Amino acid sequence: MNPELQASSQPDAEPTATRATVPMWILVLLLLLLFLGGVYFDHHSGWFDAQVYRPYASAEELDAYQPKSGAAAMLAQGKRTYDMICGVCHGPDGMGKPNQAPPLVGSEWVNTKGFERLVRIPLTGLNGPLQVEGKDWNLSMAAMGAALSDADLANVLTYIRESWGNKAGPVTADDVKAVRAKLSAHPQPLNAEQLKALAE
Repeated sequence: MNPELQASSQPDAEPTATRATVPMWILVLLLLLLFLGGVYFDHHSGWFDAQVYRPYASAEELDAYQPKSGAAAMLAQGKRTYDMICGVCHGPDGMGKPNQAPPLVGSEWVNTKGFERLVRIPLTGLNGPLQVEGKDWNLSMAAMGAALSDADLANVLTYIRESWGNKAGPVTADDVKAVRAKLSAHPQPLNAEQLKALAE
C-alpha cells in the first residue's frame, strides 16, 4: 500500500508538547509588577486596618494625630473652634490682621493670671478703642462666643492662652459658666475702660 495513502487514512496523531523557555523580559516584567504592587500596597493599604484612611499610611501615624484625652483633647477641640470662628479675624497664627483684629500672641488681655476679663470679651463683644502691646485699635467685635457652650468657649480660650508662645493658664467650663451668670444683667458690649475696671 502506498505510504502516503496509508498516512492519510489514519486519524491525526496527538500533538506533543516540546520544552521551550519563557522569554527573560516576561519574567523581569512580572517581577517588576509584583514589586510595584507591593510598594503600592505598603503605602496605601494601612495593612487592612479599617480605621486608617488616606492620607495616613498606618494606624500608628493616624494615632499620632489623635488627641488622647483630657488637656490634649480640649486643646484640639479649642483649635478647631478657633479656626472656624476666631481665626477668620485674628488669623490662624493669632497674629491678628491690620484694620480688622488685634493680635492674640503676647497680648496683655490674653496673658493674665485670671480669666474674668478674657471670658467677657467673646461673651459680650467689645467696642471702642483698645490698646494691645502699645498699639491702638479702634474696632468693634461682636459677641462671637455667646452662642458657644461653656465647654467650647473654655476650650477656645484655653487654646488661645496656651498657643503661639502664650503662657497663661487654662479656662474651665465652670469658669465660663460663672462669668456668664454674672453677665445676665449686662449683655451689652464692653469697652476697654470697663474691662480694666474688672478684676483679671
